[in-house]
Order: sequence, then structure tokens, then C-alpha cells
Amino acid sequence: MTVESSAARKPRRSAAGKAGTTGSRTGATGTKRTTRTTKKSTDPELVQLLTPEGERVENAEYDAYVAGITPDELRGLYRDMVLTRRFDAEATALQRQGELGLWASLLGQEAAQIGSGRATREDDYVFPTYREHGVAWCRGVDPTNLLGMFRGVNNGGWDPNSNNFHLYTIVIGSQTLHATGYAMGVTKDGADSAVIAYFGDGASSQGDVAEAFTFSAVYNAPVVFFCQNNQWAISEPTEKQSRVPLYQRAQGFGFPGVRVDGNDVLACLAVTKWALERARNGEGPTLVEAYTYRMGAHTTSDDPTRYRGDEERLAWEAKDPILRLRRYLEAANHADEGFFAELEAESEALGRRVREAVRAMPDPDRFAIFENVYADGHALVDEERAQFAAYQASFADAEGV
Repeated sequence: MTVESSAARKPRRSAAGKAGTTGSRTGATGTKRTTRTTKKSTDPELVQLLTPEGERVENAEYDAYVAGITPDELRGLYRDMVLTRRFDAEATALQRQGELGLWASLLGQEAAQIGSGRATREDDYVFPTYREHGVAWCRGVDPTNLLGMFRGVNNGGWDPNSNNFHLYTIVIGSQTLHATGYAMGVTKDGADSAVIAYFGDGASSQGDVAEAFTFSAVYNAPVVFFCQNNQWAISEPTEKQSRVPLYQRAQGFGFPGVRVDGNDVLACLAVTKWALERARNGEGPTLVEAYTYRMGAHTTSDDPTRYRGDEERLAWEAKDPILRLRRYLEAANHADEGFFAELEAESEALGRRVREAVRAMPDPDRFAIFENVYADGHALVDEERAQFAAYQASFADAEGV
């Protein structure tokens, strides 16, 4: 069974006026557009269409990109986020139970991924990191196919060309260069599709990202750089990564940057649609900084309690992206208890399917790590293989005692 979303893609729309935006965007000229900040003066300037309380905020610049959204599509976005979170929670539990070697959770980043993922067209191409489970969902990749690599039984469980969704990239930041090169090829082919590359705030410090910015700007490549700023690059806060807000880095390379509320699925949808439309129209790259928060650990090998406090996490829990949209749906009478109950049952069914699929996967070959290191073999690798074999055999001997 392939799980699909009820949130349909909408035709592209032109932007409305360019003033009065709840956000901040800096163009190639370095001129800052008129902005309106969020409620608290201490909050960063960002594009926001839904407040944490679920109230709709008007935005003259980006409202046009979600003006035609229907109640059914809003429910679809909510469904996307709920099921993605359920899949993610099941994968985390499976890792804790020894079924997966590692897992990178997206908990808290559902709106950034679902909003941006639903903004893409079928012919657009996506280059993810290793955490874009929600984007994979939007691109039609069965969630069970994401788990083989984390179990160690394959190097990626899907054909990238079937969904225009590249395999997960473990090397930090390198996918931005891959995306830029692909986008340059799109231009040479004369296509009107766009490319979107995902990366985190920590990856923004990598040289690969800076090189991708340079090449994309010089060659006017149709690429959107979507940075999910979840505040922590493993254990380093954003202020240790950059002296300026991340979106402002774009102006140094000659293209626009915009910061969006990454916990607001409508804002992420609207801003990404705008950026992708720019790319398709030949206006070059855009940097989107989705200002969000990693609610859990960086990966299941990480302990976030060692470097951040509970107060910070609790403050961000109040901005939960799923709760925000639910409040809006309920206030607008777009969803009733029957919808939420049906979705809860679907969520549990998805969890069972994921669990059964992982446990049906073969155990990884423990000795595969020693293969293909050298074309003709190597004495040191042979020695290490023998040592590992003896280590594995010791467990069998212990069980036989």
C-alpha cells in the first residue's frame, strides 16, 4: 500500500502587492523590503500566515500563493503532518528496539517539510539530506522505503527518477552542489522545472554550500536552497554558526533570501511556491530559511540534554506546527471530531505497517563493510575481517556455555 495525501497541488499564481509583508526579504541590491514583525518584539522578523494560536495573519505579498486553498487541502496538509510524525515516531522506536542502526528524527519540523514539499511540481527535482521524511512523503516515496539504509540493507530504497526525489545524502552539505549542477543542466535543456535543495543550519557553514551559492548565482540556476534552521547543528547553536541571520547570507552572493516561520505550514507553502516560481521564470536562485526547532535529538545517537535546557524545548512546544493548524481548522469549522478520529486510526495503521515492514527486512550482512574497499584486496582489511569474525564468534560461544 502506498500512502498518498489528500492535499492536491494547485496551479501557480502570481504574487500580489509587494508591501506590508509579515517577513523580511533582502534582494540582490541589498534593499530591505518593508516588514511587519510578529507579535513579540523579541521574535525574529519572518513570514507568518498562521500564529501559534492558529489565527490567520494577512500578508499582502504571499497571500496570493495560498488564496485558493480549499478546506479539503487544509485537511490534507494536516493529515500529511500527522502521518509523517507518526512514521517518524515509529522509526525512532524501532531504532531503540535494535531494528535500525540509526535514525534522524524530524520531530518539530513537519510544517517546514510538508509546506515546502507540497509547493513542488511533479517535474521539479528534490535533493534532500537524511531528515526529509516529510518531503519524501509529499513526493510519493513509500515511507517504508526510507528505512532500508538505516537498517543497513541497502544504500537507498527507491529509484530517484521515479519521484524526482534524490537518495538521502549523508555527507553534510554536498547535495547543494549536486542540486546546483542539476539545475544548470535543467537550464541547458530548456525545461521550465525547478530544483530544490534541503540542508540544515549546520550545513550552512560548509564550503560546499558557499560554492553552490556562487555557482547558482553566476549561472542563474533555477534552484531554491531550503535551509531548515532548527537552531542546533548537533550541539552547536546557530549563533556559533553565523554572525547574521542565515537568510541574509544570500545577498552576499547576489540573490534573494527570505526567512519564514518554519512551524507555519501555510507560510512555508506560500514562500516556497514563490521561490520555485522565480526559479521557473528564469530569475535564478533563492535562499529560504525556515526558522523552526528540532524537538528531539539530532539522531538517536545524540543526547540533547547535554547542551540545551528544558525551558527552550517547552517554549517551542507551544509553537507546535500540528497543533497550530488543528486550532485553525477547528476555529474555521473545517474539521470535526470524526475527521480527527479517522486520522488517528489511519495513523495507527501506518505505524503497524512500518513496524511489520522493517521486521520483515533481512538482517544486514555484518561482513559487507569489508567488501569492495580495495579492488584487489588488502592484507590489513583481511586481518580486520578475521578479527571481527572472531569477535562475532565469541557471542556464539558465550551462548553455548
